[in-house]
Amino acid sequence: MNARFDFTSQEFFRDPAAGVERLRASGPVVATRFPIVGKVWITTTYETTARVLKDSATFTLRKEGGGLAGLRWWMPPSIAALANSMLTMDEPDHTRLRGIVDEAFRRRAILDMEPRIRAIADDLAGKLFADGSPADLVERYARTLPLSVICELLGLPPADRPKFIAWANTVARLSGVISFLRMMRGLSQMRRYLEERLRLAREQGGEGLIAELVRVEMEGGRISASEMVSMVFLLLGAGSETTTHLISGSVYELLKDTARRDWLVQNWSRAGLAVEEFLRFVSPVQFSKPRFVRQDMELGGVRFEEGRQGHGHGGGGQHGP
Repeated sequence: MNARFDFTSQEFFRDPAAGVERLRASGPVVATRFPIVGKVWITTTYETTARVLKDSATFTLRKEGGGLAGLRWWMPPSIAALANSMLTMDEPDHTRLRGIVDEAFRRRAILDMEPRIRAIADDLAGKLFADGSPADLVERYARTLPLSVICELLGLPPADRPKFIAWANTVARLSGVISFLRMMRGLSQMRRYLEERLRLAREQGGEGLIAELVRVEMEGGRISASEMVSMVFLLLGAGSETTTHLISGSVYELLKDTARRDWLVQNWSRAGLAVEEFLRFVSPVQFSKPRFVRQDMELGGVRFEEGRQGHGHGGGGQHGP
């Protein structure tokens, strides 16, 4: 079944669950148009989504020859290069790249960073109302906090961080042709900067994930230069935008429901539980990467031919995995 649905509308952003319910009413697999990607089939139930995400023998992120699902012919080569990350790779390349950065995100490593993360968070919170009230939570806190932490994780010089955060913000503000051109300019500047940081790490060494990626490259060649740049961009997207949306979405839920907010304020030891619940139903990611089918097959009552592109829903809680 075909469904007309505006995934860029404020209506969808304000209540994704209601939008998904509308899609689900059309069937478990629905044909529609997705921003930039174009015509796709979207899965709307847990069962169909789980199959798309888990059945790598049938569904692939890349068609034969290496073409990436969802990447349009008119996109600049720089977009294709940056999209060439572990999130867009099938096995065994996904595991190869994931293994390289796993250590940086193990529980021990994150716990070691906790005091510094708390210091950054406290500093931003203390300055939130420095220019008066009301304050823009997204710009002054929710977006700046994860980007600042990622800069520390990468080992970027403190003096470079405002510039780096400004570039990252251009990527986050994609809403039309003008912002797309600004984004492309920001991406080009950021890529040149990262390539220079990688060059310096090869010559001088250093601390942080960039230096670690260079060490892996020099020791075993398990990662290419272009894959290293893509890895850093992946951290920006997966590590900052998702956290930005989780923080702002969680605050929005607390503002909407005073009883929920009061429950938390009465006992801040509940914060861990609150974060777990917000992760469940304030989903920072609504969709997965597009996929092709490797062979003729049927899903949710719809027949697909080999090479046909589909799209899996990836919301949280009651509306997807």
